[in-house]
Amino acid sequence: MNLIANIDRKLGQLAEQSLVRRLRVADSACAPNQIVDGRAMLAFCSNDYLGLAAHPAVIEALREGASLYGAGSGASHLVSGHSRAHALLEERLADWMTPWLVQPRALYLCTGYMANLAILTALGADADAMIFSEALNHASLIDGARLAKAGVSVYPHGDVEALERQLQACSVSTRIVVTDSVFSMDGNLAPLPQLLEVCERHGAWLVIDDAHGFGVLGEQGRGALEHFGLRSPNLVYMGTLGKAAGVGGAFVAAHSSVIEFMVQRARPYIYTTAAPPALAHALLASLDIIGGPEGADRRAQLAALVAHLRDALRLKHWQLAPSNTAIQPVIIGSNDDALRASSALHEQGLWVPAIRPPTVAPGTARLRVTLSAAHGHDEVARLARALNELERAAT
Repeated sequence: MNLIANIDRKLGQLAEQSLVRRLRVADSACAPNQIVDGRAMLAFCSNDYLGLAAHPAVIEALREGASLYGAGSGASHLVSGHSRAHALLEERLADWMTPWLVQPRALYLCTGYMANLAILTALGADADAMIFSEALNHASLIDGARLAKAGVSVYPHGDVEALERQLQACSVSTRIVVTDSVFSMDGNLAPLPQLLEVCERHGAWLVIDDAHGFGVLGEQGRGALEHFGLRSPNLVYMGTLGKAAGVGGAFVAAHSSVIEFMVQRARPYIYTTAAPPALAHALLASLDIIGGPEGADRRAQLAALVAHLRDALRLKHWQLAPSNTAIQPVIIGSNDDALRASSALHEQGLWVPAIRPPTVAPGTARLRVTLSAAHGHDEVARLARALNELERAAT
């Protein structure tokens, strides 16, 4: 078969299932009000939960970082690309995580995807290991488990008892439980206290992907560990810095021995060019905001907006997922219906993406609404009115 014809056939199959995705081009900074494909839009789709991506202090720190360190790092961390900015950021992050991790050290990586690959391929590098993966884990965790030499066992969503049965039946020396903290398509939280208790009882690592919790959860915005008050040497924590922190990259924090092992053995860290030092320099400004009074105010504003949206929606057929986080999914069902709803919102100048399989299970296509502290209550009210009217018109 002609190679291009085969690709075109597969693309046609995606179109028949309403699974084709489309790139949109933002012509302005990440913010609730953006110019997208040349048109003014009110966006409810970014993960910029605290509105820091266009914060003047963060922008200025990025400019200052570029003037100090240049545009790029020039090499991998272990060659010559590890700058003072990277080192200062890692020191600050380790200090932040000290109340919840034992003898912590932090490692900065280019993306959360790479961080998760690095964790699981390093800890699961031996065949005498088993990864226990939550059923709704992010794709990066799934791929990290696939790339590791360890075996993989999937436990049902939020089912601690099922996980414990799997651990009890496992005889390998290294056991690694891995879960999202906030599930990116549902917005609900994993039962982390119960998971940690089970892991400690069975001598297992608990790897937590806190991509959607860092900066938002906890009184000081330090994430899921602060939110639940957890502390253990069994914890390996991943926090994303391109969402609530507003810049880019991610970090892994754990016992210093775990981090040193990753420096020596984690291929996604060793064999890639380090992120531009200017990003690390800008992130220091983000952390100042997150951990200070302004960060507390922004988290309070975000919580108020979540409550406003949930109170204003009057859905009878579509389902608003049970979430108290910035992720507020409206589950519609079919791919076609979700696409139509997203398109109708787009016509009204509201940017809310339709999420379809394989990102979510078949029959659960949805609108993934995400809120930011930079939104206003009037903007949330506008979205709620539009959703209520669309559902009435569609049913």
